[in-house]
Amino acid sequence: MLGFGLILPLLPFYAETFGGSPIVIGLLLTSYSAAQFIGAPVLGRLSDKYGRRPILLVSVFGTFVGYLLLALANGLWMLFASRIIDGITGGNISVAQSYITDVTDEQNRAKGLGVIGAAFGFGFILGPAIGGLLSTFGFAVPAIAAAALAFLNMIGITFWLPESLTDATRTELAKHPRRSFAVDALVQALRRPRVGALLQIRFFYGVAFVSFESVFALFTQFRLGLTPQTAGMTVGLILAYVGVLAALVQGVAVGRLAVRYGENKLIFAFMILLSISLVSWAFVPNLLLLLVVLIPLSFSVGIINTSINSALTKSVGREEIGETLGLNASLESLTRVLAPTTSLLLFEGIGPYAPGVFGALLASWLVLYSWRRFIWNAVPLPVSKSY
Repeated sequence: MLGFGLILPLLPFYAETFGGSPIVIGLLLTSYSAAQFIGAPVLGRLSDKYGRRPILLVSVFGTFVGYLLLALANGLWMLFASRIIDGITGGNISVAQSYITDVTDEQNRAKGLGVIGAAFGFGFILGPAIGGLLSTFGFAVPAIAAAALAFLNMIGITFWLPESLTDATRTELAKHPRRSFAVDALVQALRRPRVGALLQIRFFYGVAFVSFESVFALFTQFRLGLTPQTAGMTVGLILAYVGVLAALVQGVAVGRLAVRYGENKLIFAFMILLSISLVSWAFVPNLLLLLVVLIPLSFSVGIINTSINSALTKSVGREEIGETLGLNASLESLTRVLAPTTSLLLFEGIGPYAPGVFGALLASWLVLYSWRRFIWNAVPLPVSKSY
């Protein structure tokens, strides 16, 4: 996540140096997510079969290659190639979450996933800030640093990460028939009462959040009147601030809240807060109020993400955890295919406030949906294997 944070806020400005338009920038972001949509469920399923550690190692190698291409890019086509390669192997978030699930029980599941979320958050705290500083020496420099971090990650996995799947678990997983890597697996998951509801929330929540995330750099540049040169540093520092907030709520609060209130109520309550935060962001007039609005927004994102992941792991049998989290990551990637271009079209066609309003409307609909499915007509959690 540190390597990802180094380059994420700079990609729009990097693409601009090669003549990329806002639509091309949207397609660049989409290319990574489209590749991840394909790769994430495959990686999750393979980790169920061959173990978490070898799949993490292979996927981080792909990330290393992607960042190296990004550093050597001399045109838009190389930017696209680097993001597609990284996207196919970058869906390993589902494998990491499966690893945490292997080594935690249901009572501590949200806490464990919150800790890994906090680790990602701390990576994102340092990443944008360091990437902004390094970008003053050229946009290729943060990519070189990200490639070096991926290489160090491979060394860490090779020498220090034990396999989380025991021999007994492997034997149990081998008893269950495997479905093909097809859209049919996603369709079947969506038909299951509990899992289907959570995956639908993941998708529409993802569209709402990515509508904010994908135009944030351009929105900040427009709202604060920044040049592309100064915007990289400013956006990097603001995203580091968001990372601090998200890491705090995931590392400290989410585990305790989940034990006390349950994932159902957390999703519902913080979806309300998210909808208010997004519409407030859409019309924020200056930097000071922007920093204030980002507080509840960051808290909402941290709680909702962890709660969905935790609830999903409790809604399926152990033999399906990797696959289900892979489908979850795949749907999240699909939102990054659809939302960037949509939000940039809204940004250009209606105004800078339009993506925020669009995201707030989606979040508001999810408030009603989560109320109906989890509060008023609740599907209980934890659930039996039949779900």
